[in-house]
Amino acid sequence: MKRLARIVCLQVACLLLAAPAVASEDFAQQWPLKLSRDDGGAYRVTLDASVYRQLYTHDLRDFEVRNHDGATVPSALFAPEQPLVQAPARIALPWFRLPATPAGGPAGGWELTGTIDGEGRLRGVQARVNGAAADALPQNVLLVDASQAREAITALELQWQPASTPASAPASALDLGFRVEGSDDLDQWQPLPVRGRLVDLQRDGRRLLQRRIELSPARHVRYLRLTPDRSDQPIEITAVSAELAGSAVASAPQWQPLRGRRIDQAGRDAFEFNLEGRFPVQQVDVELPGNHAVEWRLESRDDSGAPWQLRAGPWMAWQVDSAGRASRSGARVLDRVVRDRYWRLSASTPVSGDPALRLGYRPEVVVFLAQGPAPYSLVAGSARARRADSPLSQLVDAMREQRGDAWQPAPASLGAAQALAGDAAFTARRDWTSWLLWSVLVLGALVVSAFALSLLRQPRPAAGQGAAHDPETPGGA
Repeated sequence: MKRLARIVCLQVACLLLAAPAVASEDFAQQWPLKLSRDDGGAYRVTLDASVYRQLYTHDLRDFEVRNHDGATVPSALFAPEQPLVQAPARIALPWFRLPATPAGGPAGGWELTGTIDGEGRLRGVQARVNGAAADALPQNVLLVDASQAREAITALELQWQPASTPASAPASALDLGFRVEGSDDLDQWQPLPVRGRLVDLQRDGRRLLQRRIELSPARHVRYLRLTPDRSDQPIEITAVSAELAGSAVASAPQWQPLRGRRIDQAGRDAFEFNLEGRFPVQQVDVELPGNHAVEWRLESRDDSGAPWQLRAGPWMAWQVDSAGRASRSGARVLDRVVRDRYWRLSASTPVSGDPALRLGYRPEVVVFLAQGPAPYSLVAGSARARRADSPLSQLVDAMREQRGDAWQPAPASLGAAQALAGDAAFTARRDWTSWLLWSVLVLGALVVSAFALSLLRQPRPAAGQGAAHDPETPGGA
């Protein structure tokens, strides 16, 4: 009996040690990862639609990055702006003062003499304004030399030292609007469709500060001229810098077009759509043929039996074709990222034709640490596997703190998708190992109980009697 108990315990220990880790058969597909360099240490890869279509869980925990040996390496999911977008590239721009235009004078009433080097950079400016009172005009117009900017400028940022102000105003109070003009030759100036405003206000220990002048759309001109709306609030500019379009922070959204089915919702036209995958939807758009103006409500849910949740609306989507040119409403931005699979559009009026629902998203990024031998691969899509947490976000922050904001994980790209378990990965597998383990444990408990009962049933020897032969015992020989 003791030998049998030992065997049961040994079997239980073997089963515990043999409990397997998550196997590749638990994932639907894998993608080989192509590294941009071998010594990157940390890498980033942008997810594409093929990965989103395989992801199963709402929190996107069913993907992993693995090395050549099949071991899981630390990885984490980042929003698009976290690992990819750096601080906008800035360059300092030379600037010069110009006198204000006389009251009632033309907007281009300067006579400029500029010194330009062989690369088109402005080395000096002499300006003169016609008029008897020209010498008394304030030097509050800025001429900015943007000839060294190799990319379009998205914004200007100005630094200043507050000048003396009337006694009735705080020394730091500033609220001044600017007109912006552009030129390529210092002769012909074109007004730009932007307005700038510099603000520096303080109250009750709080400060409102606005130094930027946005140029939208981005401009690629050699020279910029900034003229204040008035001359009664002097400002002492100390530096001018430009943000370049080459470091744009937001990538263009990608779109998933859906065709749905018409349903009747309390007498109103409605349409239901299914989205295959866990796309991070943040914009929505509705396409309908012909001229139209329809008020829509958009709802979604993650399960076919769950209640619908309002995501957008009511809002009006419209389209008008006039003189061969189509004009239409823009996309609607949601207040948060939604990963639901089921979507419903409801119209306030009858709709002729079937609308197409377009769901916009910005791809997220997986950052992983190179551990173990290459090559690496991304596996995704599982109803059973869950990725463990890793401190990759702290690692990225620490690396940027040490190496500067320009540091990024090295790029990696997705190869062609390869099938693993396919659709079988989305089926909750019966865990026969757990059932077998519990069966052995129960069997072991029964064996131990039987052994204990057998000991209890044995007759206890009388006092003073040992286990040796008793000649008085009947039948003893």
